[in-house]
Amino acid sequence: MSRARADEEEYWHSSKFRAFTFDDEDDELSQLKESKRAVNSLRDIVDDDDDDLERVSWSGEPVGSISWSIKETASSSTSSLEGRDSSLQKGSSSYAAFPKQVSSYSLSSLFKGRNKLPSFQCLSDALSDMGVKNYAPELRRPKAEYKDYSSDWSPKDTVRRMKRGKVCSLERFRSLQDKLVLLDEAVAGHDGNVITAVLIFLKRTLRREILFRELEVRQVALCHLIHFLKETGEQKLLLDLLRFLDRTEEVALSQYREHLNIQDVEKRREFLKGCIGLPFSAEDTSHIQDHYTLLERQIIIEANDRHLETAGQSEIFRKYPRKASILNMPLVTTLFYSCFYHYTEAEGTFSSPTNLKKTFKVAFCLQIPDKQYVLTALAARAKLRAWDDVDALFTTKNWLGYTKKKAPIGFHRVVEILQRNNAPVQVLQEYVRLVEDVETRLNLATKYKCHDVVIETYRDLKDRIQLTAYKCKVERGSAEEEKINSILNN
Repeated sequence: MSRARADEEEYWHSSKFRAFTFDDEDDELSQLKESKRAVNSLRDIVDDDDDDLERVSWSGEPVGSISWSIKETASSSTSSLEGRDSSLQKGSSSYAAFPKQVSSYSLSSLFKGRNKLPSFQCLSDALSDMGVKNYAPELRRPKAEYKDYSSDWSPKDTVRRMKRGKVCSLERFRSLQDKLVLLDEAVAGHDGNVITAVLIFLKRTLRREILFRELEVRQVALCHLIHFLKETGEQKLLLDLLRFLDRTEEVALSQYREHLNIQDVEKRREFLKGCIGLPFSAEDTSHIQDHYTLLERQIIIEANDRHLETAGQSEIFRKYPRKASILNMPLVTTLFYSCFYHYTEAEGTFSSPTNLKKTFKVAFCLQIPDKQYVLTALAARAKLRAWDDVDALFTTKNWLGYTKKKAPIGFHRVVEILQRNNAPVQVLQEYVRLVEDVETRLNLATKYKCHDVVIETYRDLKDRIQLTAYKCKVERGSAEEEKINSILNN
């Protein structure tokens, strides 16, 4: 019994296989893993350099060709089957269940001539790598995923998908009937982006006469197209459409709008002169006429003032140089310019403010009402601190020869404009006194420190309490305090 046990132990100790221990760092498994890592690292380095080299097998066929790949696959499968049969015939005391090896050739290896699957050296490598790497070729996506690019959608489905932001081709709608049905479905969907997209498609694929005729009975789509043409600046197509619809006034306005793109002043003036004869309405005709007259007047004033400024012959241009050109400016800006630089000129000159006022007095669109003229002239003269001109602006005479001050804009606004232009207190007090409403007058006088006006107002109201309280707000020993004391003692 002991002999048999000794033979058994000798058999196990003399086997070429050694028992596995965690302390043995030089075992065969560790060496194989280390070798595999080294080979894989070398393969990554050398892999990219062999793409341009053509390799030939022993049979003379290029490595990587389809015929070579098929033969190699068949031979490897046959050899693996024969090896498995021989191992089964030999028999063994125990067998390990190896996983079935996947094909060692991927789709890329058929064209690159390279086997991407590393050979497994041991069972642990096979078990560790099989679950991580997948060498099966990528399958095609299901046909259902390509429905977005299908050409079998009906007009209603196409519009519905366009509203959802899907990619839809409109080229399949070839007949006029299909295109009109598509347009009607887009209008029924109440989505402006879809309607515009369909209109762009119809504009590109239909003749203008057909497109205009069909849009004439579809007002919603017509309005979308007109707005789109205005936004994109397709002026020629827009004019053709408006002429087809017999909208003469809109045609004229569209042509008039082109003057905005003309930079040269003389060319713009000639263009506006030609626009006067277009079929405008009465109101628009007056507007075009006034625009032409104003630009013509600005050209004359600009040429004369540029000459005076360059020659240095005018004192006001030397003291207040011009900051911008007057050309293409609005009528109010032109009036302010004339009141600032040409206020004292005779009425017969083109640059006179009075001449401008009379020229545009009867205009239907561009006109200068009395209030606008007074406001503009007051702002211009107050900026120059010409207080005599401000005083003359509000002084009027009656038929008996008596003078009085009158302001069509209200003296409270006159005071505010004067204060913004840093008018002295004496000037402010003169116009604060002319404010009719007592409460407004007191507020303005208190706000702008017009003490005399406040004192006189409280005196007229016989308000002794307010006058006594206001005495604390003036300086001690000042003329205002003496005036308050005099009123209180009387």
